Amino acid sequence: MQGTNLQGMRVAILATDYFEQVELSEPKKALEEAGARTAIVAPKAGQIQGVNHVEKGDSFPVDLTLQQANPDEFDAVLLPGGALNADALRVQREAQEFVRRIDAAGKPIAVICHGPWLLVSAGLVRGRTLTSYHTIQDDIRNAGGNWVDQEVVRDRNWVSSRSPRDLPAFNRAMIELFAQSRVSARG
Repeated sequence: MQGTNLQGMRVAILATDYFEQVELSEPKKALEEAGARTAIVAPKAGQIQGVNHVEKGDSFPVDLTLQQANPDEFDAVLLPGGALNADALRVQREAQEFVRRIDAAGKPIAVICHGPWLLVSAGLVRGRTLTSYHTIQDDIRNAGGNWVDQEVVRDRNWVSSRSPRDLPAFNRAMIELFAQSRVSARG
């Protein structure tokens, strides 16, 4: 696809145990097929456990811990969902600071399902329009965000989707946003 070459782009995937597996594995695959280098960044070293809704999924190796990861060394962030993953990650100060620094630099953030909880806890959603899994719409609105029920939403340097059923549109929009950010960064 023209305009979707992410060769050499570095993407941090922030996650912890009990992430929704398909929301990490499918976007990761799409990014890597477009040429990006991905790194799973988690609060602890070792492995993180995926889930397929409520069933145990596969374990994925952690590339860097939050303490080791430097936001300046990444070009973009992917935040997969999974209620338990997102709820645990949102209270990690290092994760909050990581997304704040990425956003302050104008770098793209792709977020799906319960993933926006980290953006809420980091104080970033005020004045932003996004979508998520429907059960956290009140959290987004209460934090000053504009929640909409759409397959995919683009707001400046963010792209968001609701759930695994939106993954085809989410992956396309994520790749497009990340590719556009590369073009504008080269200026």
